This record gives sequence, C-alpha cells and structure tokens, in this order.
Amino acid sequence: MNNKIPPPIVTLISGLAVYFSRNLFPSHHGMILDVFSILLLICGIIIIRTAFLSFKNHQTTINPLNLTKTSTLVNTGIFKYTRNPMYLGMVFILLSIALKFNLYGGLIVILLFLSFITKFQIIPEEKAMESLFGQEYKKYKKTTRRWL
Repeated sequence: MNNKIPPPIVTLISGLAVYFSRNLFPSHHGMILDVFSILLLICGIIIIRTAFLSFKNHQTTINPLNLTKTSTLVNTGIFKYTRNPMYLGMVFILLSIALKFNLYGGLIVILLFLSFITKFQIIPEEKAMESLFGQEYKKYKKTTRRWL
C-alpha cells in the first residue's frame, strides 16, 4: 500500500483544514445550510456504519492498511452501489463540515481528499483485491462504481 496514514486520520486532517481555513474564504450561513449539514453528517455516519456492519457480518477486516487479512469480497448491501462506502461516508462528513463552516474552502479540500484517497488508498486497494479475488473482483468492478 502506498498510504500509511489511516483514512479516518486523513478525514480528520481534511475536516480540520476546512475549519481552520474558514477565514480565508467568504462565509455563508443560514438555516438551510445548517439543515443540509446535519443531514449530510447523519448520512455519512449511516453509510460508514452500514459498511462496517457488512464487513463484520462477513467476518472480514475493515483495516485498509492490512488487506492481506481480507477473507471475503463483500459485494452485497451498500457494496452493491459503491465499492468504497466508507470513503464515501467520509466525503459526506466533509461536505457536512464544509456546509457548516467553510463552503468554498471545503470544496477545495474535498477535491484534494478525493484525489488523495483515490490515488493512495483506493487504487492500491483495488490492485490488492484483484490479486486476492481475481475474476470475481474484476466482475464486481465492472458492475459497481468506485464512488457513486
């Protein structure tokens, strides 16, 4: 794996970057942004929890830094719609933070987060999953999107 930083830490750093860069960008506030922020936060948490429970039910690892312990290709439940629901949930949480604190800076940070996670986490994971599960994973890749 190219990335030795756990994705939740990357998400935390990104969220802090959104928050602490808020003075560099014009601010937008309002009830509608707050409501959408809360909804995105709840959605992000639900998506991550659903993915976590899927891994647990299939008795396989959730640790993206040690894929050699992966015992099962999970492609049911939320994994029918996205190959990376945990990262997607993290994006929803970052969107929530951006709507609440720093819309413009948040969008920039989220694009950087998407690029970083894709290059250093998802692509290496895909290679590892292909070597572990071969044709089954290739078929899954063709039928299920990386993000949404």
